[in-house]
Amino acid sequence: MPEGPEPPSRLERRKQRTRAALIGAAQRLIAEGRLNVPVLEITRLADVGMGSFYNHFDSKEQLFEAAVTDVLDAYGAMLDRLTESIDDPAETFATSFRLTGRLFRRRPRESEILLANGPALLSSDRGLAPRALRDIKAGADAGRFTIDDAELALATAGGALLGLGKLLRDNPDRDDARDADSVTESVLRLFGLSADEARAVCRRPLPDDPFAQP
Repeated sequence: MPEGPEPPSRLERRKQRTRAALIGAAQRLIAEGRLNVPVLEITRLADVGMGSFYNHFDSKEQLFEAAVTDVLDAYGAMLDRLTESIDDPAETFATSFRLTGRLFRRRPRESEILLANGPALLSSDRGLAPRALRDIKAGADAGRFTIDDAELALATAGGALLGLGKLLRDNPDRDDARDADSVTESVLRLFGLSADEARAVCRRPLPDDPFAQP
């Protein structure tokens, strides 16, 4: 039988832990809006040595970029997993939008990172934007969406999502699930679904507790 890949060595595992600690520290700083901090403060927050920083990153900017990318990739992979069994592209798009609307209240750190980098993320090739564009194009190809410009539709949906996120952050008493579904309905109607269709799509059950893990 062919042998599987060798497990990482102790040194590799230590490097992985150090890199993860640095990225976690950077994500915390981004969420707190503290980008202009010295490398020493980052390493103290990560509980690693100063020399370890430069074994993994050339600069703070490179670390912060990696921290944002890590959030985008992890969240995007989760959306792919949760929507892979959905056949209707309109429902695939709506499910991702509804879940992301709930993210703003239930995952504060990730939501602050998304809001802090919102405009740039709409043109990013990682995370939410490319997946949303894929789903919008699939909806148009299937005749579910009546749009002429998928990129313009993405910009419109992205603006609505970021506006929702800021509203929920600034108004903690608002019902995040209700507001997320309401905005999703509006976006679906803008894309060409009837009011009844949009409402029906947004009343379909979501995956169970996708934000259970911290």
